[in-house]
Amino acid sequence: MKFFIDNIWLVALALLSGGALLFPNLQRGGSRVSLLQATQMLNQGKSVVLDIRSQEDFAAGHIRDARHIPLKELKSRISELDKFKSKSVIVVCSSGSQSARATGLLKSAGFGDVYSLEGGLAAWRAQGLPTAK
Repeated sequence: MKFFIDNIWLVALALLSGGALLFPNLQRGGSRVSLLQATQMLNQGKSVVLDIRSQEDFAAGHIRDARHIPLKELKSRISELDKFKSKSVIVVCSSGSQSARATGLLKSAGFGDVYSLEGGLAAWRAQGLPTAK
């Protein structure tokens, strides 16, 4: 116990750095899917891709057959996706940071299997996977 009292700043620093390492994992809400898992789901035909990026970004390139609804319009246009409630929905954004918000909206609207693509379209392109314009 004397060690902890004598080195309180060292102990506090260790706890703070450990918390900083855990924070991103705790912040991620929702289920995430890797690029490999996403391509397997798409090849099986059991899922649909929802791209929530801006119109300009979507026009510059997107995953083939992706549905496009910008994140700021998703709440008002979510009914357009009702026919896909029986399928898994893979939500894609630019880097994987915005899609967690969209997965929450979809889950609250009654969608069962909703996933966020890890790394977003940037990771998709970095692996050389195909995109459409």
